Amino acid sequence: MRSVPFEDATASARIRDAAIARFGAQGYDRTSVREIAADAGVSPALVIHHFGSKEALRHACDDWLATQLIGEKTRVAAPEVAATIREWLDDPERFRPYIDYFATMLADGTEGGNRLFDRLVHDTAAMLDAGVADGSMRESSDPGMRALIITVHGLAPLLLRDQLARAMGTPFASSATIRRMTRPMLELYTHGLYADSRMLDAADEALRGVAPTGSEPRSDKGPGNPNQDPDPPTHGRPDTW
Repeated sequence: MRSVPFEDATASARIRDAAIARFGAQGYDRTSVREIAADAGVSPALVIHHFGSKEALRHACDDWLATQLIGEKTRVAAPEVAATIREWLDDPERFRPYIDYFATMLADGTEGGNRLFDRLVHDTAAMLDAGVADGSMRESSDPGMRALIITVHGLAPLLLRDQLARAMGTPFASSATIRRMTRPMLELYTHGLYADSRMLDAADEALRGVAPTGSEPRSDKGPGNPNQDPDPPTHGRPDTW
């Protein structure tokens, strides 16, 4: 994330940054437009003038932070990545409002949190597609699911930051934590985990015997019987990932 809270002096940016800090610290429902206005040094009427409503302000915060986050992931040239890591190590506290915002808003159990998550999955998928296209990333057998997994993997430390800090013995948003996590994380993404393909081969063999829905046939007829009962109907969200 390149921007620092409150470094942009325009009124709309000050309001946005104040909202990010307030929403992250105390949640959306417990934050008032009046509090945000006071933090930004403007009137509540000006907040509404710029954003229309408190909900629209939340949308603006979501969009801006998602763009900042994915923007950092697209900085794949070595000098740019090194500069980003140094920014975090030099002063991680300045990014705390962003961390708090993602952790609080994603866990609030509302449609707004779902919308933010969907936006992050969508933007991560676009980032991965661009990486495959330019040759910096490998192709996937299921690009949508890979995007979902990477998004969840990236957000897990934010949602489990207290547990992570307890396990590591250092605060989550600290140089010590970031320094220790950086290389193992990049090793995992760069080199993978397994030294050979035995686990992947075993998974492929197992998956060949499973129905596409992930469920076993309903009847007790043999798997080669052409009179096999049809799969039961599925309900709920279509598999669009």
